[in-house]
Amino acid sequence: MSDYHINVFYSEEDGGYIADIPDLKSCSAFGATPEAALHEALRAKAAWLETARLHGKAIPLPRYRPAIYAMSA
Repeated sequence: MSDYHINVFYSEEDGGYIADIPDLKSCSAFGATPEAALHEALRAKAAWLETARLHGKAIPLPRYRPAIYAMSA
């Protein structure tokens, strides 16, 4: 199984980097650097998945693929 895609981008409004996981609703994180945002997103992903399992919620399969990857397929 492939893993969830994580988008990392700079936010002028927030003054730092945002990392989000499109397949996991509302799963995102903030960091002063791209690496920090990614690290926090991985922690958020683990918490999201653990919470979903504890509450018997459906866990979506990784499906999101940025357009750049779809073009090369």
